[in-house]
Amino acid sequence: MAKEYDVIIIGAGPAGMTTALYASRANLSVLMLDRGIYGGQMNNTAEIENYTGFKSVLGPDLAKDMYDSSVQFGAEYAYGSVQSIEDQGDLKVVKTDTDEFTTKSIVIGTGSEYKKLGVSGEDTYSGRGVSYCAVCDGAFFKGLHLVVVGGGDSAIEEGIYLTQLASKVTVIHRRGELRAQKITQERAFANPKMEFVWDSNVTEIVGDDQKVTGVKVNNNKTGEDSFIEASGVFIYVGNHAMTDNLHNLPILDENGWIPTDDHMRTKVPGIFAVGDVRQKDLRQIATAVGEGGIAGQQVFSYIQDLKAKATVK
Repeated sequence: MAKEYDVIIIGAGPAGMTTALYASRANLSVLMLDRGIYGGQMNNTAEIENYTGFKSVLGPDLAKDMYDSSVQFGAEYAYGSVQSIEDQGDLKVVKTDTDEFTTKSIVIGTGSEYKKLGVSGEDTYSGRGVSYCAVCDGAFFKGLHLVVVGGGDSAIEEGIYLTQLASKVTVIHRRGELRAQKITQERAFANPKMEFVWDSNVTEIVGDDQKVTGVKVNNNKTGEDSFIEASGVFIYVGNHAMTDNLHNLPILDENGWIPTDDHMRTKVPGIFAVGDVRQKDLRQIATAVGEGGIAGQQVFSYIQDLKAKATVK
């Protein structure tokens, strides 16, 4: 007979691993499932400089330290791509591509993915001048010229943030006007460090053996090609939650994100969500870890309530 867990955590990023630490330390039986190596996007981050306690730490090193901490009280870890979750009331069934597990509660920490431009050089220079997070990487480009690609709220807000660090920020947008909120647009247009290239698409990210040196741009109205020198390219053309296999559950908003309350609870009792998959503004390691701590404690309370209910019956 298959083992039944108190909680299954789907996703072993910083939020999922912190949840595992808190839940297993409370003597709950815990299984972490992930389709890849633990650590999530930390494994793709060369240096992390904005996580308290470290002046600078390599992303993979922090991932390994978090993992070691998360399993020290008995939490189990397994590879598996989750295909579906069935809510059966006090029990839930998690089906992966290879196994099926039963659990009393679930914490979803599957994260999100940045949408890519899909142009030459984007993958080549990822982490070497191409970034999707100004808060994460902006400090590496102090005094340099940066390019921001996009015209929505994230692009313009992050572009404004980067002007505190860069010598100049050039926003490249495929349309002739921004999609960001009007007040955000006004702040951007009033910022002397920001300039705009309209009706244009980045066609290639160019660099040398070590880093980005600029971008090739095509004006989609005139057809004219040009080159813009830059030391970094920050891409904001959207991101999406990793919830494609969860649409059978009534826990997603219209864009696929998971809304929760302050206790990380979703609309379904016994199902929680943490980290970048949540409907929220700031997606950082620090916020993910905080949410994982809350979720671990809330799972413990939920399991205690189930036991109390079973005793009454």
